[in-house]
Amino acid sequence: MNFPKIAEQVIEKLGGKSNIATAAHCATRLRIVLNDESKVDKEGIDNIEGVKGQFSVAGQYQIIFGSGTVNKVHEQLTKQLGIGDVSKAEVAEAAAGNQGLLQRLVKGLADIFVPIIPAIVAGGLLMGIHSMLTSVGFFWEGHSVVSKYPEVSDLVDFINTIANAPFVFLPVLLGFSATRKFGGNPFLGAALGMLLVHPALADGWNYAKTLMEGNIQYWNVFGLEIEKVGYQGTVIPTIISAWVLATLEKNFRKFVPSYLDNLITPLCSLFIAGFLAFTVIGPFGREAGSLISAGLTWLYDTLGFVGGAIFGTFYAPIVITGMHQTFIAVETQLLADVAHTGGTFIFPIAAMSNIAQGAACLGVALALKDPKVRGLAVPSGISALLGITEPAMFGVNLRYRQAFFAAMIGSGLASAFIAFFNVKAIALGAAGFLGVPSIKPDSLAMYSIGMAISFIVAFSLSFVMVKRANLKA
Repeated sequence: MNFPKIAEQVIEKLGGKSNIATAAHCATRLRIVLNDESKVDKEGIDNIEGVKGQFSVAGQYQIIFGSGTVNKVHEQLTKQLGIGDVSKAEVAEAAAGNQGLLQRLVKGLADIFVPIIPAIVAGGLLMGIHSMLTSVGFFWEGHSVVSKYPEVSDLVDFINTIANAPFVFLPVLLGFSATRKFGGNPFLGAALGMLLVHPALADGWNYAKTLMEGNIQYWNVFGLEIEKVGYQGTVIPTIISAWVLATLEKNFRKFVPSYLDNLITPLCSLFIAGFLAFTVIGPFGREAGSLISAGLTWLYDTLGFVGGAIFGTFYAPIVITGMHQTFIAVETQLLADVAHTGGTFIFPIAAMSNIAQGAACLGVALALKDPKVRGLAVPSGISALLGITEPAMFGVNLRYRQAFFAAMIGSGLASAFIAFFNVKAIALGAAGFLGVPSIKPDSLAMYSIGMAISFIVAFSLSFVMVKRANLKA
């Protein structure tokens, strides 16, 4: 491949050097911020050697080249543009100016949650393992692993303790991540999170029960009765409190003398944010978070398979808008209180959608004989089956829109099926074929059937519809 020529063509088809603000790359894609996207020659980009797809998202124009190739194209691109190495974070920052308010809000939420997802996934998967080991009938009729082998009970209990830690101390993780995102000192944010789950406070999990029994204790501060209750597992109170903390810290620094900054700024910021967290933000945020989670759960439980069908059908279009990032907050809230919610219904539906996108992509590969299309569709389809859908969705299925519609239908039918049987996940993970460990043990059979429905329907419809459309053309 002639990489200098490819880079030259990319620059030309993107509207020239003057239209490119900055550029970076990830494992498979060029990530470019343009001054005017209307100048892009999309058909011309498709015809460049090595290009496997293109799409615009979150203020960035992304061109898929594939692993290894993208590095060499980017090297030549930056050389011809005369710009140095730019990180993905810097590109995202530059792209923020091209985003609307809603996109910025969604991105902000994603920036807060993405760094803590590994901890949530690890805890959730261990929770799933604990559930399998303690579930009666999962391996043997009338027995669990613990009842059959009592000597492993302490190990299973230890696993449960590790699994619960990220959720019990979720405000600490969120406080650190959110405060850093909002431009404050993340360690102050962590301290604020610790305050919200302080052991001297009543257990936030059982707030309703403690309140009903009349066992809530109070602080009397400035004539205000403040509840001594923690915020274990909560999301919204912590994020809002972190924003207040970061805002206070930045404003104090504007007028506090530098020689007093390390003393006055953290002291006042943490005290005021903590006071507001327990008097205003916490009660409001606890109620808002509970209402959102309860509302979505009620809709899912009330509409049943109809609600599942609607959610599953439109999950992929929601992903295109980026709004699916907001589901992380809801899922975290649902998983943090598994005893009452039973887990999250969003993860299984996301898995049905991802599998459908992968199957539809493979349907395109079978329907079309173009080596370039197959070279992109096969690896992209497999990637989507394992939970990474961007190459399949943006590189193949949206280009051959019949495949995208086929995926929506397959996802909708599969989601209706798993909703009918109330399939839920008790952990986050790879939303696809590898998502099995995240599913409640008693739902594994129905989840597996749902995956089969999603794959077969999407693959078959995609093959037939794309083949027919290609023959007409």
